[in-house]
Amino acid sequence: MQNFELTILGCSSATPTSTRNPTAQLLNIAERFFLIDCGEGTQIQLRKFKLKFQRINAVFISHLHGDHYLGLLGLLSSMHLLGRTADLDLYCPAELEEIINLQFKHSQTYLKFKIIYHQHKYIHNDLIFEDKKVEVRTIVLNHRIPCCGFLFKEKPLLANISKDVILKYQIPLNQILAIKSGADFISLDGNLIPNSSLVNNKQEPRTYAYCSDTCYEERLIEYIKDVDLLYHEATFLNEMSARAKETFHTTALQAGTIALKAHVKKLMIGHYSARYKNLEPLLEEAQSVFKNTVLAVEGESTVV
Repeated sequence: MQNFELTILGCSSATPTSTRNPTAQLLNIAERFFLIDCGEGTQIQLRKFKLKFQRINAVFISHLHGDHYLGLLGLLSSMHLLGRTADLDLYCPAELEEIINLQFKHSQTYLKFKIIYHQHKYIHNDLIFEDKKVEVRTIVLNHRIPCCGFLFKEKPLLANISKDVILKYQIPLNQILAIKSGADFISLDGNLIPNSSLVNNKQEPRTYAYCSDTCYEERLIEYIKDVDLLYHEATFLNEMSARAKETFHTTALQAGTIALKAHVKKLMIGHYSARYKNLEPLLEEAQSVFKNTVLAVEGESTVV
């Protein structure tokens, strides 16, 4: 089974604390490394948790509030200084290209690698990345400025076929790929052997939905329905729901409600306000609605 693992690099909201950094995550799908948001200090977190940032294939920036992108310039500079030459795909608001170019213009920095910009169109379910292993689509969020989440989905995986089955039915090598892809088999005596009798351990494609900054928005449900893992911001406890609405954020109770209505398999909450030293009340509040909820904890990895 191929890798599908999420590592939390930062889980704080706008203001970092002495123990929590601004938002950043690293997602490994089949050795494709995707950096999701890049708050201040992200490159330090990558080093701290022994993650090789030169292996990052693409960066996805949800929006232009500083706690989601201010670490990017430093990361790009370090990639350059350490000799990166491979292209880097950057999925981001259009204005970020201007910000990056202005910074490097005035510092007279000339990167050794090319940044390929892919500008957000803010269209629900827009396919923005695809290769043989994974596809990524947008989730338009409801925040104070234009903001976009992301849905990562594995391509369908090939089923397994054992050597015993191959020998039993004398399956030619040139038919094995077709069988792994779902084909039946006609045996030497003319009998049809259904695919279900030939393969095993066929796994459904796994999915991860990232909803960074948003107020409570049921419109998202159809785009995140049934995902294996949902990350949803939970900046406040529900007693501060008025503040959450004012700042276009979500409470832990509301995040749990979204997870419940979307029938997701697992919820991870994060983007905690700096006012909360103890995160257990946030977890308990979300779990009161959706039991299978966990906290985003920096340095911890979750296999989807």
